Amino acid sequence: MYKTFFKLRRNPFELTPDPSFLFPTRRHNEALAALYYGVRRHKGFVVLTGEVGTGKTLLVRCLLQLLQGSNVAYAYLFNSRLSPVEFLQYVTGDFGLPAAGKNKSELLLQLGSFLVGRHQQKLTTVLVADEAHHLSAEVLEEIRLLTNLETPQGKLLQILLVGQPELDEKLDSTELRQLKQRIALRSQLLPLDLKETLGYILRRLQLSGADSRASVIFPNETIAVVHRVSGGIPRLINTICENALIGAYARQLQSVPPEIINEVANDFRLNVRAKGRAEETSGKDGKDGKDGNELWHAVKTLVELHNQLQNVRPSQEQAPLQAFSGVRKHEPIV
Repeated sequence: MYKTFFKLRRNPFELTPDPSFLFPTRRHNEALAALYYGVRRHKGFVVLTGEVGTGKTLLVRCLLQLLQGSNVAYAYLFNSRLSPVEFLQYVTGDFGLPAAGKNKSELLLQLGSFLVGRHQQKLTTVLVADEAHHLSAEVLEEIRLLTNLETPQGKLLQILLVGQPELDEKLDSTELRQLKQRIALRSQLLPLDLKETLGYILRRLQLSGADSRASVIFPNETIAVVHRVSGGIPRLINTICENALIGAYARQLQSVPPEIINEVANDFRLNVRAKGRAEETSGKDGKDGKDGNELWHAVKTLVELHNQLQNVRPSQEQAPLQAFSGVRKHEPIV
């Protein structure tokens, strides 16, 4: 819609992870190099973590693009909410092996034969587990056991675990300490700083045909606001800039002003911070504490009333009865 207006050949801020748009920051270069080296040198386990939207899947796609045509077979696990047997069935099927109706022992034997056969042909086999922070401890243990297939020169299966920071926490657990010790390479992606955000936006515009007009479409002061409201997260930067271009086009503005960025941020509620678990617990505790105080005050009042009743003298309680002591049985009291 806005491409013709801004003289662009393609949409510069698509959300799909396109390797041609990779912006090579130092962290991204190091992470991609670690992934490539780990696969090529048969290091076994390689772990890549990063916050949501920092470009993990994009790096994996860049790696797979680099490995194309190099006799590398890979299974790509994109849904990690599987049981151990479902996981083995999925991996076996993704490698092109028959998996339907097979039990765990049969799947393991088939995978083992497949890996040994590829190794004898000097071929590399890779398992990529995206969203690995969702993998259960049981599945992660199955993955670790797969790496027991090895030679003195290296592992028969190269495993890339890619996930959010929760993956690091899971790997730090006691039950996964054996897996943690087998990790050969680890990398972490961080949000972009202001300088990187500037380069990221201008590069995407230039690759889309803006050339020298990139800095006119998004001036420095506008990019500074983009960085502030996005926190340097590439996925959020794309969302903000895409909607900002639509807004500028609607107003027939050749340059995106900071005001439009703030409007987009408000529309997407980027200024609303989700409460963490600790804050929610604190809030509940505060409410429960208030209710508890009120309940304790009520109990205390009842106890005091009870004590007052118990302290009434017996003569005061019996006086009304003595007045009727002379009344005969069944005689009405007047």
